[in-house]
Amino acid sequence: MAEIVSVIITALNGAKWIDTCFKSILCQTAGSDKTLQIEVCVFDDASTDNTRELLQRWKTILERSGMWMKIVGGNSDQPKGVGYGRNYAIKYATGSYLCFQDIDDEMLPDRISKQYQMAKNNQDAIIGSKFIRTPPNSTCRFTRWANELDPGKLDIQIYTTNGPTVIMPTWFCHRKVFDRVGAFCEDGKGTPEDLIFFYKHLDFGGRILRVDEVLLNYAYHENATTFSISKEIIWKIRLERLIQKILRTDLWKHGFTIWNAGKQGRRFFRDLPDDCKSFVRAFCDVDENKINTNYEYFDEVKRKVLYTVPIIHFKTAEKPIVVCMKLDLTNGVFEENLKSMNLIEGLDYVIF
Repeated sequence: MAEIVSVIITALNGAKWIDTCFKSILCQTAGSDKTLQIEVCVFDDASTDNTRELLQRWKTILERSGMWMKIVGGNSDQPKGVGYGRNYAIKYATGSYLCFQDIDDEMLPDRISKQYQMAKNNQDAIIGSKFIRTPPNSTCRFTRWANELDPGKLDIQIYTTNGPTVIMPTWFCHRKVFDRVGAFCEDGKGTPEDLIFFYKHLDFGGRILRVDEVLLNYAYHENATTFSISKEIIWKIRLERLIQKILRTDLWKHGFTIWNAGKQGRRFFRDLPDDCKSFVRAFCDVDENKINTNYEYFDEVKRKVLYTVPIIHFKTAEKPIVVCMKLDLTNGVFEENLKSMNLIEGLDYVIF
């Protein structure tokens, strides 16, 4: 009996991308593999354009080629959101494996076959892949980070503003991964449901792997869902996890350093709960105008300075360290400074 791979798609007024998306599914080399059956499950999230008509047309085309397709949803006057749509589509999917695809993206021909080969031997993992961006020069730093991150850091460098270390449109996993986490968050627009799922997956002992080949053409445009995600909510989720998993552990409670006495480092300090503020022994920096001065935290309610934190040169910083620096912004200078400290990421420092 053939193994079923269910491609999970949500569509909200996706007419302009449907043909490209579904042509890429039709061209999957896995489609000719007799041991695999491709099933496409699409949730129509209250589209008001001709999305439904085009989906019906592609249902006929795919089924003529030997694939299966289910179109669900479309019964609400208001969009339910990506999390709800994915959960709904998965409820109707029959595959043992789930391949997540955004309607505005394009699979490369070997995507399903390559990720399936890795997933069948790693049924506790989310499998990602490398990708290319369209247009080519969009989000260059993010693309480099996601594609070039050391595979050994996929479950370590998880607190950055970049989000999950394998991007959601490349996710592929055994269905038991989804069942163990218990579905995507359904809070709707503005919610980073992929980041929430990603963290829960790690909490259940799940692994993160990546096929180190380009398997997706990842579209960048002004209507992309990513632009509806609240940066403040993402910051809060990241910070709460860092506090829970790192800062309140025995090693860090004995004191840690914040790398960056500038805007990001100070915001990080301000947003810490009081017990964690007391763990901060120093800020470290490279700015000579800041080194050997103090940062004073003024409490607006109590109308007084509650914490005075020294600012030191990074070379004299004591580990462990929370790095509040964005990567790839200084032509490699920051990265070289960090490397010179001979620290181990995930043990001696974390990047926030």
